[in-house]
Amino acid sequence: MRIRSLGVIDDAVVELSPGFTAVTGETGAGKTMVVTSLGLLLGGRADPALVRIGAKSAVVEGRISVSAGAPAAVRAEEAGAELEDGTLLISRTVSAEGRSRAHLGGRSVPVGVLAELADELVAVHGQTDQQGLLRPARQRAALDRYAGGAVTGPHAKYAAAYRRLRAVSVELDELTTRARARAQEADLLRFGLNEIARVEPRAGEDVELAAEAERLGHAEALASAASVAHGALAGNPEDPEGVDAATLVAGAGRALDAVRSHDPALAALADRMGEISILLGDVAGELAGYADNLDADPLRLAAVEERRAALTALTRKYGEDVAAVLAWAEEGADRLTELDGDDDRIGELAAERDALRGELSGLAQALTDARTEAAARFADAVTQELSSLAMPHARVSFDVRQTEAVEAASGVEVGGRSVAYGPSGVDEVELLLAPHPGAPPRPIAKGASGGELSRVMLAVEVVFAGTDPVPTYLFDEVDAGVGGKAAVEIGRRLAKLAKSAQVVVVTHLPQVAAFADRQLLVEKTNDGTVTRSGVTVLEGEDRVRELSRMLAGQEDSQTARAHAEELLATARGDG
Repeated sequence: MRIRSLGVIDDAVVELSPGFTAVTGETGAGKTMVVTSLGLLLGGRADPALVRIGAKSAVVEGRISVSAGAPAAVRAEEAGAELEDGTLLISRTVSAEGRSRAHLGGRSVPVGVLAELADELVAVHGQTDQQGLLRPARQRAALDRYAGGAVTGPHAKYAAAYRRLRAVSVELDELTTRARARAQEADLLRFGLNEIARVEPRAGEDVELAAEAERLGHAEALASAASVAHGALAGNPEDPEGVDAATLVAGAGRALDAVRSHDPALAALADRMGEISILLGDVAGELAGYADNLDADPLRLAAVEERRAALTALTRKYGEDVAAVLAWAEEGADRLTELDGDDDRIGELAAERDALRGELSGLAQALTDARTEAAARFADAVTQELSSLAMPHARVSFDVRQTEAVEAASGVEVGGRSVAYGPSGVDEVELLLAPHPGAPPRPIAKGASGGELSRVMLAVEVVFAGTDPVPTYLFDEVDAGVGGKAAVEIGRRLAKLAKSAQVVVVTHLPQVAAFADRQLLVEKTNDGTVTRSGVTVLEGEDRVRELSRMLAGQEDSQTARAHAEELLATARGDG
């Protein structure tokens, strides 16, 4: 990795070899920046506070070996990355303003893609993870991860049934708790639909009635006007001497017809005069029919106004016109059908809820059985690891238990009992430790000292390494609180793990560092920064001097040097 402008590191290169690499240095020298840098390369959160003061951005670049066809290689190629001879280049840039960019195999990618690769490439174990494993929920997740398919299969089915049960329960609660409101809504809809049904409005009826009312209200004036117009066009039988338009037009037509043969222009006008005569006859006939058919019955006018009043009563409540009233009636009928069907729906949901509870009971029992079996294997494996970590008499066990439901109806039945349940099943899982014979098993958060806790966590992580292997393991001071013989055993165990994977350990313990295949020293310059020359590979005398400093705080102490050489000899003898 190359690290630039990150924390106290100005510009440094960290070369991690195969096997076991120990990263050492004085407190505050920047050792943890190695962990932080790797976290950034693997999609970790970008904190602008990490950018070195005065720099515009921090940059971490990494070169990772990936086997062809490995899941990480496949995912990288799907993202458009190019692999060169089994090497994957990753870079991450974090600006002082908080912006972050990621590149994978020469291609810009979302940061999430790097996070997807993380689980396949590196397992990071630090003190934060150690504290997280003290929580029962994390311990249950760890046990499930160890159990593998025996748990993941029924857990996936359980989770799907649990989600459906939650959805059914929410809908059922909503329907039952809103029963009164739904009944009131149904009554209002039923009243409105009945009121509309009694009136039986027709589409466009309001417009037709308005026109008819206008006509009936002015019947006398309309009849008089039609009669006068008819007389002017066709003549009045009671006035034989009167002159009408039809007579005058007919006379004009005869005059033109008499001479039409002498001038085509005049003949055309004669034809038009004939058209006028026909049109006058048609209009006169329609006026006569209009006057004869005009209904001036005051009873009909009263009936029309009464009908209009009934329609107006509907439009005041249900829409601005009859068309809107009919639309409301259609929507109201659909809603009423839905509300009337809620009782049936409640019955269906209740039956589905009961069936899902029964299904959850069977799946929860399967989960409990799988976890109980895996817990015994996991506890035995961790106990064996503790024997290799200077805790030969310690025993680890799991407490897999269930909690009685407050009310029988609120739980699921497992083993003949109604127990509380959640999205991960009915089990509460807690890791217990009996540090020596005769000691009662207690939760590791309460029953282990700092040093014992570190070793238990390391043992747990080593067991994970055997069941869920990844190419690289990074341990950030998980040996905190450990010293003496236990520290030697931790170093020995990490060295053994490094025979099958790459192991990187940030440590302050010389007993651990002595077992490393390569030791890197991180040290600051006089101005408080770590430069390119600030991360060095220690060999020979330099490594003895650093181990002496770690042992006694004095690089030239002859006693410390002798102890350092002895540690190195012990580690080489184990190798």
